[in-house]
Amino acid sequence: MRANDLSRHARQVMTVAEGKARAGAPGADPSIARSWMRCLEQYHLDPAQPMAPAVLEHARMLEVRERHRQVLEIASDEMNSLHQQLSGAGHAVLLTDSRGVILNCVSEAAERRTFEQAGLWLGADWSEAREGTNGIGTCLVERQALTIHQDEHFRSRHTGLTCSASPVFDPQGELLAVLDVSSARRDVSRQSQFHTMALVNLSAKAIESCYFLRHFEDQWLLRFHLQPDGLGLFSEGMLAFGGDGRIRAANQSAINLLGSRRDSLIGRSLEQFFDCRLDDLFSRADPQPSASWPLRTHAGRTLYALLRGKRPIVAAPVLPRAPLAKGLCIDDPQLAHDFRRALKVYAHDVPLLLQGETGTGKEAFARAVHLGGERAGKSFVALNCAAIPETLIESELFGYRGGSFTGARKEGMRGKLQQADGGTLFLDEIGDMPLALQTRLLRVLEERQVVPIGGEPQDVDIRLISASHRDLEALVDAGQFREDLYYRLNGLVVALPPLREREDRGALLDHLLAEESKGRSVRLDDDVRRHLLDFPWPGNVRQLRNVLRTLCALCEGGRIQMADLPPDLRRTPAAAVTAVTLGEECSDTLGAAERNALLEVLEAQRWHVSRAAQQLGISRNTLYRKLNRHGLSRKSLS
Repeated sequence: MRANDLSRHARQVMTVAEGKARAGAPGADPSIARSWMRCLEQYHLDPAQPMAPAVLEHARMLEVRERHRQVLEIASDEMNSLHQQLSGAGHAVLLTDSRGVILNCVSEAAERRTFEQAGLWLGADWSEAREGTNGIGTCLVERQALTIHQDEHFRSRHTGLTCSASPVFDPQGELLAVLDVSSARRDVSRQSQFHTMALVNLSAKAIESCYFLRHFEDQWLLRFHLQPDGLGLFSEGMLAFGGDGRIRAANQSAINLLGSRRDSLIGRSLEQFFDCRLDDLFSRADPQPSASWPLRTHAGRTLYALLRGKRPIVAAPVLPRAPLAKGLCIDDPQLAHDFRRALKVYAHDVPLLLQGETGTGKEAFARAVHLGGERAGKSFVALNCAAIPETLIESELFGYRGGSFTGARKEGMRGKLQQADGGTLFLDEIGDMPLALQTRLLRVLEERQVVPIGGEPQDVDIRLISASHRDLEALVDAGQFREDLYYRLNGLVVALPPLREREDRGALLDHLLAEESKGRSVRLDDDVRRHLLDFPWPGNVRQLRNVLRTLCALCEGGRIQMADLPPDLRRTPAAAVTAVTLGEECSDTLGAAERNALLEVLEAQRWHVSRAAQQLGISRNTLYRKLNRHGLSRKSLS
């Protein structure tokens, strides 16, 4: 920013301090004015001073991420989905802790440098006291969703940014995190942020709800709403309580629906709020409730409720029975056969290597193998080698000893290998693991010992399942993957089929619809069901799940009709639908089907890669890889 622009913005800030803000100027907004005054009077910041961002040291960053591991895991999918909904380009989706420290960032690789130059680094402190008025820091202070547009920032160096942020609260009503979307484009208007702000707010509420459900997954949970179709939506009330019927936590919707305060709910019995005896209430419990029932409050309001009970403890069966794939739909004969084989070799400590297109459900398959074996009661620890920054992956995998380097916390940190001791370690996208770490991983697998950074060898007992959508043999040939590690990992290779080739598409559709409807009664019209079953789904199960999640969220009256489908999904040509059948005449059926499907989507989106990737339910990078593999480009086809 030029010196005269810095001075102009600084003068604009000072007019607010002097009570001379002009109508229509940024400082005329009361919330902006309050924040600017805090920056001047409480934090003693200079709007024209171009200070570099304060960034946590590596060890401290690892500690903070470890402390927020659960919310990071929950938020990851939601952040990627939000980035795709915003068409990706020009936006960074950020998650911070309750102090404003950036814990995760989703952006296009080509734009990462732009956002880093703006100060949006992993570990950067964006609290209001440090960076002045900004989306993250001011959201933390105001405790509400807001947009800070360009000149509304306090520091002159940030006036090129537009930030929309929403708070994420924990079950006790305390600030847990902030979800933020930032753009460095100058052509972003404040009016255009209404849509962005709505999406950010919905995503924050989704993270909040998932965190509540995960936090109390072993507790009794009462969910209720004014309408039976409202169950499963972000506006549903949730109360977690113990076996004595006393409330332990409540979300904001529950507080609103009961017309009470949080401190008036916690510790009190459900019988004080609902016209129902505890015995009658407990009789309604189900580990996976699906049918709602009316529940009347003492204030005379009728709500519709579901009660999730604790998962019952089932004694071991006397007679042996075939293991089930818990939480996984595998009615496809070949997939079921591969699953039974995977269970057998897993039981004998043979490593599994899962291969398949992006979105085919490799982690779900791995988790089902874990739950179907003798280690079901032990830890299942997953690490996505492509999602963790290369500078953090060594510490994440191997951990470190306390005091082993400057800034390391004194008690140290247990890595993924130690966390999986006695259970299963799932390494997703193993093909993206740096070569240096491949050497260390091979040593662990051979010696059954892990050496934390700065520590001594420790015995570990793990079963290993790895996965990749990449051709590992080709990576070995290219010198990008160790040959000895490849042969150590592929004890049994399981190729997960793409959704378009699975024979159990109908059963899988029903299974996913039941999961995404979250207990609500949602029905597909016959023509919608046929259309969804015939669609080629280049993004596989992940794409289908995303579409069903959106349809369930927007569904009214419990019925999904053809008009409810996204336009691009409705007008898919028959050629794409029948690509697999026509491809039988080709030497590579799978490649021909995928190539045709990609072409159809790209043509429908006029070769807008971000929108095509969003429709397919995959990232832009994955789409580019597929285009390169098939030799597709707009120029080559013109």
